[in-house]
Amino acid sequence: MIDEHFVVDAHVHAPRLPTLKPAWLQWAHDFAGQYPWRSVYSSSGEVVPAAMDELMESEGVDRVLLFCEYSPRATGIQPIEDNLPLVEHNPTRFRLVANVNPYLHHPAVSEVERQLDLGAVALKIHPVHGAFSPADKELYPVYQLCLERGVPVILHSGTSSFPGSRTSFGNPELLSDVVEDFPSLQFVFAHGGRGWWYDVAAFLALARDNVWLDLAGLPPKKLPEYYQRFDLVRLAGKFVFGTDWPGVPSVAKNVRALAALGLPEDVLTGVLSGNAIKLMPSLA
Repeated sequence: MIDEHFVVDAHVHAPRLPTLKPAWLQWAHDFAGQYPWRSVYSSSGEVVPAAMDELMESEGVDRVLLFCEYSPRATGIQPIEDNLPLVEHNPTRFRLVANVNPYLHHPAVSEVERQLDLGAVALKIHPVHGAFSPADKELYPVYQLCLERGVPVILHSGTSSFPGSRTSFGNPELLSDVVEDFPSLQFVFAHGGRGWWYDVAAFLALARDNVWLDLAGLPPKKLPEYYQRFDLVRLAGKFVFGTDWPGVPSVAKNVRALAALGLPEDVLTGVLSGNAIKLMPSLA
């Protein structure tokens, strides 16, 4: 916990370093600054579960959603199996998030089912790094499976700096039909429409009960600027805290920066953990 707050970091990358392209390592270096994320890695680039667990404990993070990614165009392939040792070390703190790329997995729904059976509590899709539309009808069976399993779909919304990315697929508008076609399936727009789509993402979150915004990669002190056309307290009711670890100067610093925005206590509690637990009750 941080300052009496139960904290869920709903957006964490802890891949094996040999699976990554150089641009990812440069990104982590640039955005983490002096943050000691490399301390949780062995000399061969493997995450040391005990070290990662200790770091998250020191940061006050109670639950961590671990992302895998199958994006050979952009970051490389970081299979879900690489995150299993962390979950085995501390299954209370660490949870798996599935990932699918329709260019690599066919049928995609079979791969998602396999990853959910490993214990994933959500599905992440990355249209920008995979260069595919999140509205592709090939993904509809995937969305139906997630609906039946009761797991939310997290998708990258907004820009990405990685070579090989296709930013146009980060437009939240692309998911408008899907959100309407699956009104009971919960969608989390990671990065909240970062770039020039903040307004689109925010409007969808306020207009649709099944749309949420994750704050990964967004400096909390800039949220009033990014969403200046909206009532921040009302919009924060749809926020899910995430950092995009390791591309963050400190999880605890981000939590305290959020608290400094002056949100009502119940709203802040929702952002830091309550909304994530609504979406994934097993996190409680």
